[in-house]
Amino acid sequence: MHVRLTTRLGSIVLFGVVLLALAGCGRLGPATAPQGDVLILATTTSTRDSGLLDVLVPRFEAQTGVQVKVIAVGTGAALRMGREGNADVLLVHAPAAEEEFMRQGYGLERRPVMYNDFVLVGPPDDPAAVRGEAVAEALRRIARAEALFLSRGDDSGTHKKERALWELAGISPGGAWYQESGQGMGATLKIASEKGAYTLSDRGTFLNLRDVVDLEVLVEGEEVLFNPYHVIVVNPERHPAVNAEAAKAFAEFLTSSAVQALIGEYGREQFGQPLFVPNAQSRGSAP
Repeated sequence: MHVRLTTRLGSIVLFGVVLLALAGCGRLGPATAPQGDVLILATTTSTRDSGLLDVLVPRFEAQTGVQVKVIAVGTGAALRMGREGNADVLLVHAPAAEEEFMRQGYGLERRPVMYNDFVLVGPPDDPAAVRGEAVAEALRRIARAEALFLSRGDDSGTHKKERALWELAGISPGGAWYQESGQGMGATLKIASEKGAYTLSDRGTFLNLRDVVDLEVLVEGEEVLFNPYHVIVVNPERHPAVNAEAAKAFAEFLTSSAVQALIGEYGREQFGQPLFVPNAQSRGSAP
């Protein structure tokens, strides 16, 4: 994308008239409404497909009067949007790529928000016998058996992690058994289910879709599968049209104590466990 996705109207919508939407649950996030009425959020598909954004975005909009345009793409594409000035704020999960983005001066600030983990999922009959193995050995078994593996193939944070795991396993995947969906996490899980394939998923999206896919978590729990998410405010010095004030307000909203508590509870009632663990107080990427 080489043009802004929306025209800035320049008006400020006062948020006092919409605080009733939050009545009874308290104020969430920063108290000051930012200038401008549209915020473009470029984020990974996992935050959308897990359902988390359906909870967070309406609350931010209700509090501030700012309309959030969510563009859910792979992390690589989200970072490109930031570089090109086509997004105001990013919510992404590829630390090395994020750090390079910041070193290049495209980001004004970067804050930890939450984490979960990646899981290797596959058909219940587990034709490559990977259940309970370390992830590197599991991938070796999949390659030796030429069991169908579905990669996202989209330069997303999940795809970047998958490539790193294949490298860890000493495997260069390819051939008929290794296929790419070119789609987001939710769609990839559904295709993997239909094909009886293995795939790598973030835990949150898998839990949100587990009742509609015929897949099981087969490998989990290793430190190498850690999956942190950061919010990045795009630098307005690079792109003056960036709505930096609204972007900063969104970053403050995500890292506020009330919203962190909300993130920590999301999914607990439905799935018996939270889909994400808040970590805004952490200064690093590890829990």
